[in-house]
Amino acid sequence: MPESALNERHLPTAESKALEWKAYLAAGIAGLFLFLSVSGVLIYFAPFTVLNQFMVLFHTGLGLLFVLPYVVYQLRHYLYSRRFNLTNVKLLGYCSFFSLATCVVSGLVVTWQPVFSTRLSYAWDAVHTVSGLVAIPIVIFHIVILVLKYSSKASEAVSAVLVPAAKRFAARASFFAVIPTAAVLLTAYAYVPVKFHNEFPQDYNLKYGAGPFRPSLAETSTGGAFDPRSMAESASCGKADCHKAIYDEWLPTAHRYASMDVAFQAVQTAMAKSNGYESTRYCGGCHDPIALFSGSKNVYNEDLSSYGADEGVSCIVCHSIATTDVKGNAAYVIAQPKRYIYELKTGAVASFLSDFLIRAYPRHHVGSYTRSLYKTPEFCGACHKQFIDQEINKVGWVQLQNQYDNWKNSRWNHPGDPTKTITCRECHMPLYASTDPAAGDKMDYNRHGGDGAHRGHRFVGANQFMPAALKLPGGEKQVELTEQWLRGDIQIPEIANKWMPGPVVPIEILAPEQVKTGEQITIKVSMLNNKAGHDFPTGPLDVIQAWVDLTVQDQFGDTLFRSGAIDDRHFIQEGSFILKAEGIDQYGNLIDRHNLWEMVGARFKRALFPGFADAAEYRFLCPAVLRPPQDTVTPSFDFQFEVPRQYAGGLQVTAGLKYRKINQYLINFLFGEQSGLTAPITEISSATKTLWVVKSAGDLTYIRDTVAQ
Repeated sequence: MPESALNERHLPTAESKALEWKAYLAAGIAGLFLFLSVSGVLIYFAPFTVLNQFMVLFHTGLGLLFVLPYVVYQLRHYLYSRRFNLTNVKLLGYCSFFSLATCVVSGLVVTWQPVFSTRLSYAWDAVHTVSGLVAIPIVIFHIVILVLKYSSKASEAVSAVLVPAAKRFAARASFFAVIPTAAVLLTAYAYVPVKFHNEFPQDYNLKYGAGPFRPSLAETSTGGAFDPRSMAESASCGKADCHKAIYDEWLPTAHRYASMDVAFQAVQTAMAKSNGYESTRYCGGCHDPIALFSGSKNVYNEDLSSYGADEGVSCIVCHSIATTDVKGNAAYVIAQPKRYIYELKTGAVASFLSDFLIRAYPRHHVGSYTRSLYKTPEFCGACHKQFIDQEINKVGWVQLQNQYDNWKNSRWNHPGDPTKTITCRECHMPLYASTDPAAGDKMDYNRHGGDGAHRGHRFVGANQFMPAALKLPGGEKQVELTEQWLRGDIQIPEIANKWMPGPVVPIEILAPEQVKTGEQITIKVSMLNNKAGHDFPTGPLDVIQAWVDLTVQDQFGDTLFRSGAIDDRHFIQEGSFILKAEGIDQYGNLIDRHNLWEMVGARFKRALFPGFADAAEYRFLCPAVLRPPQDTVTPSFDFQFEVPRQYAGGLQVTAGLKYRKINQYLINFLFGEQSGLTAPITEISSATKTLWVVKSAGDLTYIRDTVAQ
């Protein structure tokens, strides 16, 4: 058979080609492909809008509907065209098949993941996006070249059959593309979002004039109020297992109970009555931001609270802060994030759709709640630095707690060298193995995007009182971790090479190895702020107490001297060595009710700067009585006790550095002594030493025995 006859045998007829163009399956597939292509491009390049979110839903749903007809059509088309000679059109057809097949398979994966998993694979998402973008021009060229070929090179008879068929194909394909497009537009138009009422109450009082939230330095990006619903509902972050581990960590933390703290509530009420309800906005930026920004810190709102205020520093509040200033007093600007459709709606369907959108279309979610700012100490410094000025105390500026500047000026800060610097989050947000969508971080110098760890959100610090007092979910675990943290028992591998092991504040007893009868001796208990990146103790030092509990016992176990003991009413013995602050008001009266709005200065302050040491000193005399009378055991820094001149034995000295978050006087003032409330006490570190008593110098020599924990 001649070659020309062989070629003719493999050439399709005009009628068979026309049938392919006229097939509804081909037109439907082409129309769906057109819609999916356009919607996919818009999803990738267009901004986050209600319309684009519905585009995601329709793109996903119709993409699933596209799969089976496409497979049927592609198989049918292959069986029809496989006998054709290999031409540029056929080659483009193969290319379009491979790119579309890749797009379909990856599309199924990126649909499965948001539905049945908590994290979209960026690799699969990239494959889906790239393969789709590649398929669009290939398919277009495949069709256009074919139509041009019919129009320019075919005979009039062939063109008369094929061109009308191609036009009919285009019309039908357009129809199949227009229908879902119209459906998207109509659905987006008909959607009624949850409307936020970003307005202050009509009776909102601008007592301080300079801004609606003064004397707090916190601001909103609009300068106006924010609906409390826009900043609350932290539980939604933990639902459907998205950020459940992080949410559970946050539940018993100081950030969560910042506004629920019963001591804070009592002090805030006292401040409102004494200084005006509007003055409590001073506290709101850090302790109660949802109530502050909703306009609830107002004279006509006696509970000073609002919807969602029991979440304290909620997930959205913290992750919506756009800028900060290290002036302190909540010097930050917060933005109200745009929410996904159905995110604030109720019901199983709404919950499913919002969860799916956040996972399948995460760009806005990630961009709204993740900023490099959050990795900096300056972010923490906006709240962890406090002062009062004339607006509050009517006198002038007074610096209060200041963890940020403590850290900035400490040995832990090496600007420009992260390998030596220890930041707030490295201590208080250590890494945990995780499958959370937030796991991995390529912006940290020592991490990468696939390290399978997230920053812990327990923010373990030094409050071992409130989680248990409030009976918060996970509170017992939080207290346990806090006590371990205070003792230095928690190891942090990430920074293990940057600081020394052991207690946060180790202590050591410094005393002579042996003591002669009748001799006055001096005992010192030395303390070193070994690990804290700020003062120890830190926070409101008029409330917090850290003290030395010293005991001297003879060989019979009888106590010869005690300083720092707790009595039956939970008060520390008078004259004990205490790290604390004593503020005063303008009349010289002691600030002992956390009434900071009256504070103008301090008559006493003692704390340990990072890396610095201090010592408590005690002096003893050893005359000649076997055991001191009971009435001589009065705690003081200058105490005398006697031992027999003929006695050669040991005196056991034990010292412990104790800590509690809130002193008993303030607890009794706020809640009444009859409440029975008291703050738990944690022994941060301890040491022991034996002092040997001899007849005269040189009789006996003993090796010093000091044990530090």
